[in-house]
Parts: sequence; structure tokens; C-alpha cells
Amino acid sequence: MNETMVCVVGNVATRPVFRELANGPSARFRLAVTSRYWDREKNAWTDGHTNFFTVWANRQLAANVSGSLEVGEPVIVQGRLKVRTDVREGQSWTSADIDAVAVGHDMARGTSAFRRVNRPEPAAAAARPEPDWETPAGESGDRDQEQGPARHKEPAAVT
Repeated sequence: MNETMVCVVGNVATRPVFRELANGPSARFRLAVTSRYWDREKNAWTDGHTNFFTVWANRQLAANVSGSLEVGEPVIVQGRLKVRTDVREGQSWTSADIDAVAVGHDMARGTSAFRRVNRPEPAAAAARPEPDWETPAGESGDRDQEQGPARHKEPAAVT
């Protein structure tokens, strides 16, 4: 399936809302994107139309977004664009959502301090023993045993 990937630069319009759902964490916020153009008559930059997008973040990105973004901050959002049309109370509504892949502060308009998140090891992976990758003695043949385990040859890849 082809998806429309977009990169949008704008300002956080609403406080991120974080929810812990059955399929993992999710966060959403509104992003305001205002076009600017040079007005020759006024000899100054002028704000144009403002578009609003609902940005959705999932899993670790959701937790990081909710702990990092505040209303009014300039951000860059990359993700999949989803445009929906609904009919509510007889009126047609169109909304544009972005399923975010990456969200970050716009460094062209300010500074930011990055902090890496320490993620705990999953309990299932920590409890599982390391697999035994060594070939048991007697199964590798006489020639391999003469060379010793350090000189054991891996099978060649077939392409």
C-alpha cells in the first residue's frame, strides 16, 4: 500500500494527551501550520492561512512526546498523512491526521537539550537462557575436531 509521507513544520497548538491503551501507549496533539509570504505592498512578511493537523504518536514516541512538548513550541513532524471526511449533524467535515514517525523541536527557531530515555529490559527476554550455539562433540566429524572449536568453519552462504 502506498502511503503519503509528509514532513510538516509548525507549532504545538494543544497540550499532548497521553493514554495507555490495550495495544500500547498513544499520544495526540494538534499542530498549527501557518504559511508566510512576503507582502510587497507592506514590505514585510505576512501570515497566511493556518492549517491544523492532529498528530498521533504511538509506543515510545508517545511517551517522549508527552514528556517533551509544550503549547507554542516549534516542531517538525514526519509521518503518514491521513485525510478523513465525516458527516456530522448534516455538515461535511474534513480532518487531516498525521501518524507520526518522528517528532522534534525546530532547531532553526531555538535550542533544545536532548536526553536519552533508559528503557528497562523486557522481563521475558531477561529470563530466557542464552542459546547454546556450539556444535556438540561427535556431531561435527573427525576433521573439525582435529582443528579444534576455535577453527570451526561456518557453512558457505548460498546466493
